[in-house]
Amino acid sequence: MSRFSPRDWLPSGRTLAVVPPFAWLVLFLLVPFLLVFKISFAELKFGIPPYTSLAEFKDEAVQFSLHLRGYILLFTDSLYFATYLSSVKIAAITTLACVLIGYPIAYYIARSSPRVRNLLLLGVILPFWTSLLLRVYAWVGILRNDGTDLAVYIGMVYAYLPFFILPLYATLVKMDLRLLEAAYDLGARPWQAFWQITVPLSRQGVIAGAMLVFIPAVGEYVIPEMLGGANTLMMGRVMWNEFFNNTDWPMASAVTCVMVLLLLVPLALFQYNQVKQQELANGGRK
Repeated sequence: MSRFSPRDWLPSGRTLAVVPPFAWLVLFLLVPFLLVFKISFAELKFGIPPYTSLAEFKDEAVQFSLHLRGYILLFTDSLYFATYLSSVKIAAITTLACVLIGYPIAYYIARSSPRVRNLLLLGVILPFWTSLLLRVYAWVGILRNDGTDLAVYIGMVYAYLPFFILPLYATLVKMDLRLLEAAYDLGARPWQAFWQITVPLSRQGVIAGAMLVFIPAVGEYVIPEMLGGANTLMMGRVMWNEFFNNTDWPMASAVTCVMVLLLLVPLALFQYNQVKQQELANGGRK
């Protein structure tokens, strides 16, 4: 007859490690999104938040009240479509610029000596010790213009470049340099070894860094507001105007929900790529 000890009723170490991140995501991501999703179907009430319930029990039946005005306007008004395209374009160009600028920086840091490497990493992390608002104000004083798209790109690349460098550096610093030595012994030139060995092995770091730049850049508000002109269309500015200037909470919530769903596409592609890479690493075994 088997005996049970109190330890058998305790959760495993894996469960204890997984529960806090999931609880964090549910509390600070899923629950707020569900609230915003609920508001997107509410009835517009000027001046007050729409707290009306979407379902009520009446006459022995459950009646749903879903107002689609925000979504209909979102897909019929060309301004919102142009704003989405502009946000994606600005975020994509910012991400590409961070890749082109950040890859050489991360590569140089990863190949430096440990003492120099720590100083260079400190230089990358140091801007985080000051407020983003103050740093953007500094760019306003440097550029001294009335707002242009170029100023927005400069400010966004400056703000998001560390988010690309750090995950890429973490990938490059762990790379086995013996692979490069073997390539040199086989007659490969430095640029050939770089393109055929270093770049493929650093792909996961590039993808992770690009995601960390692209996703928040799509909804950026502070930088376009301070460095961009009146014609700079970004979803962050649209959401701010709908929430606080127009006090149209359902419309702003609809804009937010659609933007979140659009951002799930690159996240799903990234997850799919990671699964495929893991399957290849395991010899095709799931």
